[in-house]
Amino acid sequence: MSEIIILFLGAVSAGLLGSLTGLGGGVIIIPLLTLGFGVPMHYAIGASLISVIGTSSGAAVAFVKEGFTNMRIGMFLEIGTTAGAIMGALLSGMLNPNTIGIIFASILLLTVVLNLKGKPDHQEPVIKGSLEEKLKLYGTFPDKGVLKSYSARNTVPGFLMMMFAGAMSGLLGIGSGALKVLAMDNMMKLPFKVSTTTSNFMIGVTAVASALIYFQRGEIIPVIVAPVLIGVVVGSFIGSKTLMVSKTKKLKVFFAIVITILSVYMMYNGINKSFR
Repeated sequence: MSEIIILFLGAVSAGLLGSLTGLGGGVIIIPLLTLGFGVPMHYAIGASLISVIGTSSGAAVAFVKEGFTNMRIGMFLEIGTTAGAIMGALLSGMLNPNTIGIIFASILLLTVVLNLKGKPDHQEPVIKGSLEEKLKLYGTFPDKGVLKSYSARNTVPGFLMMMFAGAMSGLLGIGSGALKVLAMDNMMKLPFKVSTTTSNFMIGVTAVASALIYFQRGEIIPVIVAPVLIGVVVGSFIGSKTLMVSKTKKLKVFFAIVITILSVYMMYNGINKSFR
């Protein structure tokens, strides 16, 4: 019973930190379960995927209602992320847990770098006759009471990056939000608010696709998943309220240091074959 309470409190912290920095709770949940509780890697990934579905669903509804999320772009790119997520989940069943640990640590470091980089805010006009116009990958979003127009660019490279983001999500049990935002923000030139909110909407759908495969393999254990899911949702809710009054820049630097330490430690354990 005491272990479940500690796991719940750890999940609350993961959800809180994840929502404050935009990286999601999965980046804390996996190290917490594998390094802190000795949970086998695949079971930890299964629990993390379920928590990703829970946290994404709540936030996604609010963003869609406010008019930031572009559902058409999200559903189009979801074809790539879902295909990637299924491939990643299938690949996970073939890979050694220590190999997954090393890949996880590497992606975590990349995520930290991407999260600390400055985010340019694009507002590209629609190009007549372009692929983006034919697919209707454009829209408007509210900004200080004014509706601003935008259009996607570089759809094919962005779609391929989405497949990679989905594969990492299915393989590692994280939302891969930073990789999705990289595709939409840096490659497809979407406004930052649109790319982050659309990414949040997509994360849950991507996680469902891979979670079904983990469930079929018997790697989603209720006694682990339940406290993790409830804790992360509670932590994310607290984080969303705290975000309004907190200094996020300092938090991101602090979180980057914590994640870097965890990444190095996970890399060390993977190299020394400590994961189960």
